[in-house]
Amino acid sequence: MSVFGNPHPPALLPRPIPRPSRWVTITVSVLLAAAALSGAFAVYAGVRLYTLIEGDFGFATAPQAQLDAAFSRYETAGRIQGYAYVPCAVMFIVWFFQMRRSTGPLAPDQFRNGPGWAIGAWFIPIANLWMPYRIALDMWGAASPLPADGVPSRSPIWPVNVWWALFVSQTLLGRYAAQQFNKANTLGEVRDAVMRYMVSDALEIAAAGAAVYFVVRLTDMQQRKAAAW
Repeated sequence: MSVFGNPHPPALLPRPIPRPSRWVTITVSVLLAAAALSGAFAVYAGVRLYTLIEGDFGFATAPQAQLDAAFSRYETAGRIQGYAYVPCAVMFIVWFFQMRRSTGPLAPDQFRNGPGWAIGAWFIPIANLWMPYRIALDMWGAASPLPADGVPSRSPIWPVNVWWALFVSQTLLGRYAAQQFNKANTLGEVRDAVMRYMVSDALEIAAAGAAVYFVVRLTDMQQRKAAAW
């Protein structure tokens, strides 16, 4: 519950302050690394397929067996990405919710929404392109170090901004690439769609790395501030 204009003093904070599960933090970091690896394999498969489609002649420049193998590898890469993405997304949302509960007591007046929105915000169409980001910013501010000599302290928010920018860019470009690939009727359109997919996959790798940094950094900030009360 928000109390505007009357922030709670440290003495009123519940003890012990809840902390996110360490195994959840480790698990989500490992799954993010697995998602990055699946993205790297998708880029490799995309490059192999892309190079087999040459100009106006297209598939005529490569043996049919080689082309079939390239398409099969590309489809396999897509399935592996799906297998890696689902558990990664589930565990990230679990961690996100736990972190929202853990940072809430550190700055009860800073949050715009209740803890349940740390889950629900991801499932609202269109709004999920910015609501989780706002929650992440609130958590980041709540976990920032305590004021020193009465001067408020706030950690630089670039890790949140970089992670979210990469995540949203990859999500939007990936959806667009999927639409273009499904609608492709010519070899040139297939080639262009594969290129867009490769860029999206590269962004996915970068977003996964930024997410790991965000997870580890925010968890460490929360634990340090909780220990300082």
